[in-house]
Amino acid sequence: MTRPSSRQSRPASRRLLVPLYEHPAERPDVWRRLIAAAPDLYGVVLNPASGPGTAPDPEFAAVAGRLRGAGVRVLGYTDTAYGRRPHAAVVQDLLRHRDWYGADGAFFDQAAAEAGLLAHYRRLAVAARAAGAGTVVLNHGLHPHPGYLDFADVLVTFENTWAAYENAEVPEWTAHHPPERFCHLVHGLPATCAEAAAELARRRGAAVHCAVPGTAPHPWDALPPLLEIAR
Repeated sequence: MTRPSSRQSRPASRRLLVPLYEHPAERPDVWRRLIAAAPDLYGVVLNPASGPGTAPDPEFAAVAGRLRGAGVRVLGYTDTAYGRRPHAAVVQDLLRHRDWYGADGAFFDQAAAEAGLLAHYRRLAVAARAAGAGTVVLNHGLHPHPGYLDFADVLVTFENTWAAYENAEVPEWTAHHPPERFCHLVHGLPATCAEAAAELARRRGAAVHCAVPGTAPHPWDALPPLLEIAR
């Protein structure tokens, strides 16, 4: 079984994995604030064009370099289409993230959850580590088969609205694993509920989390309010 990357431990309420899907040239102030919050971050998901794109983007390369310089994991966003996307296409994205943006981790989005695709994702995790990924995150958006923990560092086991999160349930098997192995992503967060969301993630065994006010279809366009509270 792989073990999470070793970094200085942060309080559970401040280990934030932030997907910021905004172009640095259009929202430079937001990226500056995010980089300034480096001590509170578990990592940042870098997503230039629903993946690395077809050519390097100098603006994203610059912010990725600043994040790495501040000691922040840079996780390259790669869509896996719930196991339907060919292995070679996913690996190409991994290599582009590494070569163009210096990504030192992988964020596999739309990850399947069923046991039947464990071998497929295990192979992707091996490819990610061969490409230099020190951290592998699988975004299932719900609780998958526990076997995915055998080769990923972090499983995103919730991605949905705050309204859904308030009443979400956590299966018993998660309590047998360290909270650092789980992440909850919440959008549609009311302005007054930032600390409540962090506390709820802690109580549900997810040491890594992010809750933002954005809503569908583009919820990941703003920073988590908890960063402002932490300042």
